[in-house]
Amino acid sequence: MKITLIGNGMMAKALAKGLIESYSVEILGRDEEKLAKLKKLIPEIETKVIGDKEDITDKNIIFCVKPYALQSVAVRLEGKANLFVSILAGTKIESLKKHISSKYYIRVMPNVAASLKKSMTTITGDREVKNLAMELFNSIGKTLWVNTEVQLDIATAVAGSGPAFLALVAEGIADGAVNAGLEREYSTYLVQGLFEGVAALLEKNHPAVIKDSVSSPGGTTIAGAAMLEEKGVRSAMIKAVEEAHKRAVEISKK
Repeated sequence: MKITLIGNGMMAKALAKGLIESYSVEILGRDEEKLAKLKKLIPEIETKVIGDKEDITDKNIIFCVKPYALQSVAVRLEGKANLFVSILAGTKIESLKKHISSKYYIRVMPNVAASLKKSMTTITGDREVKNLAMELFNSIGKTLWVNTEVQLDIATAVAGSGPAFLALVAEGIADGAVNAGLEREYSTYLVQGLFEGVAALLEKNHPAVIKDSVSSPGGTTIAGAAMLEEKGVRSAMIKAVEEAHKRAVEISKK
């Protein structure tokens, strides 16, 4: 199966790197220099500068542009696609239908870990192509089908924005180790191993169980956890997801 990615940014690159082993991939974009760099990075892909009139008839498309670019790119697309998959945050299927013609529509929210086949991708849309969409994005990590676009917008704040939130946590822990006197190289390596191990634990354990299992009475872990609670880290994370979801809803109304 051939997949056409429209867009030449970071997410298009991540998806192409993840999909290329299972699918034939072409990328259409407006930036010739970026397309050339993508071709050099992933020689197996096809690249093309998108024309003023681009025929998408019967194509399976993943739309990877920014939400604000929807209209300016859509006016270039002619014909009726077979499958139109949008990664645009907060952009409803109803809005997509007004700009692009397709037999089926799907909204997804992958994340940048797609390039490592570790994306957590949330999916919703036409149930007739549910299995195809799940198969497509299972090739780049885990998938979760949700029943409504409201649920997808909430999931966007977690799986889509979450890597940035966790990156801040990782950076903070590493900085803490450096501040305590450990070399940056060691601190970074420790945090990388830490996140890998915790990810595996989370597949089989509730977060509270993990925390309690390493919190000895009067020990180092509970002392650090108490400080995190004092500084409102848990509350800050809740509010971060809330704000990210709020922004997704705002985008959908524009």
